[in-house]
Amino acid sequence: MKIRVLGSSAGGGFPQWNCNCRNCRGVRESTVRAQRRTQSSLCISEDGQDWGLINASPDLLAQIGAAPCLQPGRAMRDTGIASVLLIDAQIDHVAGLPMLRERSTPLPLYATAQVMEELEGGLPLLPLLRHYCGVEPHVITPDGEAFAMNPLERTLCRAIALDSKPPPYSPRRRAPVRGDNIGLLFEDRRTGAIAFYAPGLGSIDEAVAAAMQRADLILVDGTFWRHDEMVVQGLSTQTAYDMGHLPQSGPGGMIEVLDKFPAVRKVLIHINNTNPILDEDSPERAELHRHGIEVAFDGMEFEI
Repeated sequence: MKIRVLGSSAGGGFPQWNCNCRNCRGVRESTVRAQRRTQSSLCISEDGQDWGLINASPDLLAQIGAAPCLQPGRAMRDTGIASVLLIDAQIDHVAGLPMLRERSTPLPLYATAQVMEELEGGLPLLPLLRHYCGVEPHVITPDGEAFAMNPLERTLCRAIALDSKPPPYSPRRRAPVRGDNIGLLFEDRRTGAIAFYAPGLGSIDEAVAAAMQRADLILVDGTFWRHDEMVVQGLSTQTAYDMGHLPQSGPGGMIEVLDKFPAVRKVLIHINNTNPILDEDSPERAELHRHGIEVAFDGMEFEI
């Protein structure tokens, strides 16, 4: 099973176009040692030719351009993207869908019923796509039952409901339901290797803890270092918890959670532009290193 990180940032990318926080200003002025990042997305393959896209970020065209594997050039019009699986309906995970409209066949799209509903009405991307390539919908349930995702023939996929929030435009923003947000388990039936992906995670319940326990690779919410990160910088009135994210530091934070899995490869992904771990020389990055936790970057690859 091959996994490539297409985008490792939270919504807005890094540096964010209109932000002058220490990190964003520093990377523009070369006073902070940090890599630029696009918005959160993965792709997964078994043969390195045909890929399942996990989320379609607003930066999708740039991500395709930076990943030659997604443009194998086997025909005059070609793509390595065989299907798309969405973990939620957040704009930073779905706004790239219209960029796939020039397909010659309907787009196989995997998502929960709740996400499909949001994309029919609140953010009507599915009606838009039907005017172009068409959509081949596959509704998945967030109950941990195995399902198959084209083109993955030997990989079992499982969706796990997460404690997080639907997008701000959703009428359910303050009344989330199971299926608004999911984590994903990918299990290679040939090798037995398992990857767990959950870029938006508000808390660790029994199902999530069990998924982490099974995994050989954990790619998990790295949005904020501290719960009041945006508040203290004057960028928001909402805490990490308000936005459905578990911060890394503090009691019960992601570092403490990941310390329970010492033998697993642990990677933070979906990193907000304000998070000090983006600064490779920061004490926060050094603390992650001491705990054996990595920070995802665009183009990062895994084979398990």
